Formats: sequence, structure tokens, C-alpha cells
Amino acid sequence: MRIALFGTPCSEQFTKYIQHLVNRLESENTTLLIYEDYLSFLEGKVKFQNPPEAFDSHESLKQNTDFLFSIGGDGTLLGAVTLVRNSNIPILGINTGRLGFISSISTDQLETAISDVLKKKYEIKKRTLLCLETKNKLFGNVNYALNEVAVVKKDTSSMIRIDAFLDDEFLNSYWADGLVIATPTGSTGYSLSCGGPIIIPGSENIVITPIAPHNLNVRPIVLTDQSKIKLRVVDRDQLALVSLDSRFRAFDSSIDLVIKKADFNINLVEPQSNSFISTIRSKLMWGIDKRN
Repeated sequence: MRIALFGTPCSEQFTKYIQHLVNRLESENTTLLIYEDYLSFLEGKVKFQNPPEAFDSHESLKQNTDFLFSIGGDGTLLGAVTLVRNSNIPILGINTGRLGFISSISTDQLETAISDVLKKKYEIKKRTLLCLETKNKLFGNVNYALNEVAVVKKDTSSMIRIDAFLDDEFLNSYWADGLVIATPTGSTGYSLSCGGPIIIPGSENIVITPIAPHNLNVRPIVLTDQSKIKLRVVDRDQLALVSLDSRFRAFDSSIDLVIKKADFNINLVEPQSNSFISTIRSKLMWGIDKRN
């Protein structure tokens, strides 16, 4: 089995868990591939029985890799998506960050999760991505997002107006700080903090959530994921920001943004001991009321 490790620098308190992960995988005769920058961080902190292979791009990862383990927070896993792309390599998110909805395996669940993966006691959950199309290819070939596409004002002082079209029919003019278009995976992220609903993955929906709208009768709207959304920014400063997960670009109001479902999915590994429902119940502290 060939397993790739992708991560970001973490505090020393998590090093022992990474060492345990490496030891456990090597004991099963697993070939390790480690992202080049992450391997540099691990040097002198983690010991390997055999020198791991290094990778630095989608091209060097996609050949003969069975799994990718993302070690960090949700942002780390979103970075891993830009490497995995359409290769169908399943991703397991190990949380050494803070909240962690998609990197949901905590350090105290690590041993159980590894055992489940090695014993093939897991499910592959296909997660929808959004694709952004613009005439000038703002994000090149990596024009997709697992969580959300967000359009926000570039200046911090005033609102912007965003005209939204749904399947070429005018939907609304949003006067707000911006808009979030989120997948079910991203519904527990930026969209949730702006008052959007939680959508169960696999629901085949996306949601448009306004950020601090000026009109209180403007509310989030849930759409089918077959919808095509076109956004046009009408702003006196002529500049705004668009982000795909954690990557962002500035653009001017002459550029229309077309957002639709991507033509491939990301495969997330869900061990037997973990599920989306149990994750949100834990992370949102549902049931903490002592009356339950």
C-alpha cells in the first residue's frame, strides 16, 4: 500500500502523534510519500525506518497512490484537494488544528481510524466541488473549490452590489459585504458563520448565503447543484475579491463569475468509527444540555 502524507507545520505537542502514525504505517509495510515542504518540516522531529519518497505536485502524486492523509486542520485538507484534483485518491483528514469538520479524526481517534483504514472498514464519501469560470481564467487550471466560492468587497468601508443570475434568469441584487456559494461540505464553514443552513453531504444542493446583507429580508437560498450561477459585481471602486476555499484573486467589475458543479468529485475516507452526523454533533456540542 502507498500512502501520501500532506500537512502543515504544527506545534511540538502533535509530533508524537505523527511519529505514531508513521510507525504504525511502516509496521504494515506501507510505502510513504510525503509532500516535499512537509518532509522538510518533519526532518529531525520524526524518525523513519526507510527513507520516504517525496512529491511536490499533482503530477508526482497521482501515480499509484492508494490514500492521502491530510494532517492539520480543514484548511490543510483544502490544500490537499488542489494536489489530488481529479485523480480519485481518497483523502483522510487527521485534525491537529482547531475545530475540524472535514479533518474530523482527532488525535485520540487516530489509532482506531488507522486500523479501520488498514482493515478496509471505511466508506468512501463523494463530495461535490464547485467550478469557477471566468473569461480570463483567474485561477488557471485549479479553478474549483470543495467548500465555497466567496465574493467579497476589496475595500473594508462600504458594501458592494452583486447581481445574481440563476440559470440565466435574474435572481436578485445583493447589497452586502459579499456572497458565499457553498457546497454541502462547505455549509459548516463560512456559510454557517453567516447564518446559512447545514446541508448533509450527498444532498445534491448548494446554498447562496449573503454576508452581512443591507436588507434584512434577504436570506440564504438552497439550490439544486445542477444550477448555473452567474455573478456580476456592480461597485464604484470597480474591484472585488473572489476566493476558492483559501485561495483568492482580485478582479474588476467587467468580469462575470460563472459558478457550477465541477465535473469530478473528491473522495473522503469515513472510517467506521466516524461519521458526518457524529462529527457535527460533537463539534457543535449538540446534546450537551444536561436535560438530554
